[in-house]
Amino acid sequence: MIDPTPYPSLNAVLQELVEAVQAVLGSSFVAACLQGSFAVGDFDPHSDVDFIIVVEEGLSEDQVHALQTMHERIYSLDCVWAQHLEGSYFPKDVLRHHSRRGSLLWYLDNGSRALIESDHDNTVVVRCVLLEHGIALAGPHPATLVDPIPVATLRQEILESITDWGQEVLAEPDIIGNRFYQCFAVLHYCRALHDLHTGYVGSKRTGTGWAKTTLDPSWAGLIDRAWDGRPNPALSVRQPADPEEVKRTLEFIEYMLKLSAQYAPAFGTRREQPTA
Repeated sequence: MIDPTPYPSLNAVLQELVEAVQAVLGSSFVAACLQGSFAVGDFDPHSDVDFIIVVEEGLSEDQVHALQTMHERIYSLDCVWAQHLEGSYFPKDVLRHHSRRGSLLWYLDNGSRALIESDHDNTVVVRCVLLEHGIALAGPHPATLVDPIPVATLRQEILESITDWGQEVLAEPDIIGNRFYQCFAVLHYCRALHDLHTGYVGSKRTGTGWAKTTLDPSWAGLIDRAWDGRPNPALSVRQPADPEEVKRTLEFIEYMLKLSAQYAPAFGTRREQPTA
């Protein structure tokens, strides 16, 4: 495996992960890929490490059991990156076409030791990242594993995500009641609106930079504080958010919901040049 990141300790963890996965899956293993911030090239030491494992078919009960044991061992490695792996196991036919999005996959959350069933990565957004930026860790290049995706399809999913999660948070503000999710919500909406605008999948850093120069300047302080809150998510998820920050974040979400409704019909299938 050619070094996929500039961090030798992370590369060692990834090599350990891939070799362990291959040993468990045997002939059902198809590919291992990096997506997320390490794929789009806008990462830092606080980034989580998003991976995708592609398999021939759905995992058997025995395979899941063996993978659970393996992920527990990887998590216990003496390297902080090992505690920040996040990814899903995709049957190759499910990954191939965006019409299969939404079904449950075996998923490892950032900071978790165990796989759960989730649709977290089974999205158009993840497929677009793999198509345009995915990094092969083992097996064929990610772009060969995903069919082309219309820009309008990407924008539709982003708009649905903006709307659905925003309405959920506004109805149940306790969702962002800890520091991690309060900061995450702000950064998520910056990136999502930027991606809706451009028709490209970018990073949180790109999204926040665009938001600070494009949106009402009164939001800049909230965005900066959310960015500064990224380190140590394992701690921040256990800490209550400042009530004033929660209040301001809810106002920001309402603002972004209104903006997204304006952005969506303006672009259709056209892509804008991504901004730094």
